[in-house]
Amino acid sequence: MAGMRPVFLKPKDDDLYQEDKTDLDTDQTTAFIYNPNLSLPLEQHRQRLPVYKNRDHILYLLEQHQTVVLVGETGCGKSTQIPQYLYEAGWCADGKIVGITEPRRVAATTLANRVADEKGTPLGAVVGYSIRFDDAFDPLNTKIKYMTEGILLREMMADPLLRNYCCIVLDEVHERTLLTDTIMGLLKKILQKRRSLKLIVASATVDAEQLRDFFNFNSNKDSMKDSAVIISVQGRLYPVEVFYSQEPVPDYVKGSVDTAMKIHDNEPKGDILIFLTGHEEVDRAISLLKEHAVQNKNNELKLLPLPMYGSLPYGDQLKVFRPTPRGLRKVVVATNIAETSITISGIVYVIDCGFMKLRWFNPETQVDSLVLVPTSQASADQRAGRAGRVRSGKCYRLYKEEEFEKLSAATPPEMQRTELSGAILQLKALGINNVLRFNFPSPPPAKNLLSGLELLYALNAIDDSGQLTDPLGVRMAEFPVSPLHSKTLISSGEFGCAEEMASIMAALQVQNIFTKPGGGQAAIRARIAHRKFEVAEGDMLTLLNVVTGFLKQEKQRSKSWCHENFLNYKALRRVEQIRKQILKLLSKFKIPIESCSGRSEVVCRCITAGLFPNAAYLHHSGVYRTVRGGQELYIHPSSVLYTLEQPQWILFNEIMSTNRAYMREITVVHPDWLEELAPHFYQKRFDRD
Repeated sequence: MAGMRPVFLKPKDDDLYQEDKTDLDTDQTTAFIYNPNLSLPLEQHRQRLPVYKNRDHILYLLEQHQTVVLVGETGCGKSTQIPQYLYEAGWCADGKIVGITEPRRVAATTLANRVADEKGTPLGAVVGYSIRFDDAFDPLNTKIKYMTEGILLREMMADPLLRNYCCIVLDEVHERTLLTDTIMGLLKKILQKRRSLKLIVASATVDAEQLRDFFNFNSNKDSMKDSAVIISVQGRLYPVEVFYSQEPVPDYVKGSVDTAMKIHDNEPKGDILIFLTGHEEVDRAISLLKEHAVQNKNNELKLLPLPMYGSLPYGDQLKVFRPTPRGLRKVVVATNIAETSITISGIVYVIDCGFMKLRWFNPETQVDSLVLVPTSQASADQRAGRAGRVRSGKCYRLYKEEEFEKLSAATPPEMQRTELSGAILQLKALGINNVLRFNFPSPPPAKNLLSGLELLYALNAIDDSGQLTDPLGVRMAEFPVSPLHSKTLISSGEFGCAEEMASIMAALQVQNIFTKPGGGQAAIRARIAHRKFEVAEGDMLTLLNVVTGFLKQEKQRSKSWCHENFLNYKALRRVEQIRKQILKLLSKFKIPIESCSGRSEVVCRCITAGLFPNAAYLHHSGVYRTVRGGQELYIHPSSVLYTLEQPQWILFNEIMSTNRAYMREITVVHPDWLEELAPHFYQKRFDRD
């Protein structure tokens, strides 16, 4: 390829590539289960997985050591097979459960589906799952339980020693999410107290020595046996040639599309995976690829561009996993969700833009933003590995080779770069009073911890001595939402609008309630339909109108109503389920479930009582500024207030940073409400010119 210089990576083990060449996706996190019509029986497929050769080694190490750090390439079978090995070896004979944690809900549900199918049992019997606001498991019969990390954290509140579990498998640890690090710190304490509990830390790429040393403790000084040990399992990875750009690429979106077209014109059959940083860039690349697909009619293969990102509707996500039709070449344009969280079969060529978006919290301005940063070396290697799943592949990196050497070795853990109030609240609820001395795998900056404590104190979740307040702080910790949202929900009982707040908070947990066609007459009709729900009070009351309208529809009518109004039916069904769960929690705490009967000011005041730290005012320069920190902000183009006259005072739910810092889910408020409802946080001051 012109403008690209190849560097070849040798395969790790020649014998590895002489094994079964069929594509069996063992770590798939989207809805795929074993197909009984495959040429090989299920048991033979399981035996051909790389982890099968290490089955006895893993079980032996688990008998001898309390913690096993398992490093295995994506596709080795660690997520689906190891829980089955433990079950088959009799670990659950005494009624205990094997628990597997996943960073994402879709991973927990689909892995549970797959393993249940492999075991030949219905989902929710021997194999089940539990995620936020949804579960399918039987407390008496389920022995293999997939769950999100947040669910395990909440189970620790009810049972601090996790007595129902014989073994915990922490999967995808390399992502180093906030919850992953919190759980590892807590599990270290639990393992020291409960010596019969076993832990498997599983990951595709991880600093194994660091984690082994973290979990390595020895209560018997005379014994030389370590409590933690490492085992490495090779995945089915074919050789991958890596190409670097000879010159810097000024526009990596256009550069990615141009590289894809050169591959399409010059390389044999095989699907292409492009890594970009956000859904705006993905949509732009898809648009450019479609233009090229129309113009390029001479090639025998036709292009099939497909987007892939977390907020994409579920039906559109499934398209990337379907087999590529004959005569087409699939070009998947994805964010870093395709790096390890999902596996797309058929990928032979990977294009790496060299950047990613990370959430980064600035304690000075109190703003949690998505920041564009270069990838790490570990992340770049993981992306390249996507090309070697079905046959020898090629990876094209849109940066020079010497730039790769300058990249950081690994991505900073989320614990060190995010807002910590939610994590601190959970730790306080678990009895960890001195959070500053808590043993984290990667300790967070002291400023971030201090900022989180200050926010919880402002919300009255902790008192002057740093103890959890009762009942407010205890109740807030029980809600599986952020501290700001839980405070708002609890406050709704005092304002008499619990039904409305349950609808709003449920809608905030779900993305893409509105469907927005790409263009043409459909886009115009969608805009007109959405205006029926919009109100001058802002986005949160607009969401309330949508949810209220949906709940009023009869079941047989609701789907067509959503279609007529360009609303996402599945998303609203999910909102309805979450709303029921929230109302159940409110009832549990004896918070009165009442409606304010359409009085919008009551709802806005209730939102102010919970989200008061997220206040911004219109500065005389024409931009908004946060009251805390003075950060410059702009109204997001998707907001209903974007085209209206700018209100003077607003509250926002979150900030999204691209080239600017944008506020999302905005509510118009009166400044007097801030002083009235949060007098400890705001005081009126008059500046003299």
